[in-house]
Amino acid sequence: MEQRNYNQYCATARTLDLVGERWTLLLIRELLTGPKRFSDLQHSLRGMGTGLLAARMKHLEREGLARKVTLPPPARTPAYALTPAGVDLEPVVMALARWGLTWAMDEPRDQENFHPGWAVLGLKACFDAEAATGLRALYEFRVEEEVFHARIDDGTIETVHGPAQHPDVIITTGRETFRDLAASRSTLDEAISSGAASAAGNRQALRRLHDLFRLPHRRTRSAAPSSAS
Repeated sequence: MEQRNYNQYCATARTLDLVGERWTLLLIRELLTGPKRFSDLQHSLRGMGTGLLAARMKHLEREGLARKVTLPPPARTPAYALTPAGVDLEPVVMALARWGLTWAMDEPRDQENFHPGWAVLGLKACFDAEAATGLRALYEFRVEEEVFHARIDDGTIETVHGPAQHPDVIITTGRETFRDLAASRSTLDEAISSGAASAAGNRQALRRLHDLFRLPHRRTRSAAPSSAS
């Protein structure tokens, strides 16, 4: 597959030469949360054909953004991980996510896929560091087959796939309910009251959870009015 480029001696153009093709930044997004097997990437990026996925991963390897690794025991299976250059794209991906939360997100569309694991980065994008001042707590989220956790440490956050050791709070819910929470169509209190979600653990840490993640105020994209001549 021929790789297109802009043929411009410009840092922005050179970067887009590397990651501007369709699906490429989403692959970076997936790998920012840790090594993934080929099948993991297929599962998260439904709609991306096997041949195209293989081609994109070869491109990322060739350009020094991803590399092949072997997962530790008990898995011991081949996987892909980001190189230091790939990891350095995290601020770019997070900035795009924050821009999207403000300017691109509206109600979920019927044809759109939703993967709860995307929240591992989404929690970072919505994190209110000021609200987390002085808090040290470990939150585990169980969304059907997906499990991930967030470690809050005095205004900082670390989000990771997989269960937490000795979590302070465990939130359990279904995929659709979690999507509604992510889209602000309902609150956690409402989901718990209706039985669509449950929460267990330290009550003080649970109360603080409500303030830790805030969606930015959504704005409407519109063309600027033309000035009268």
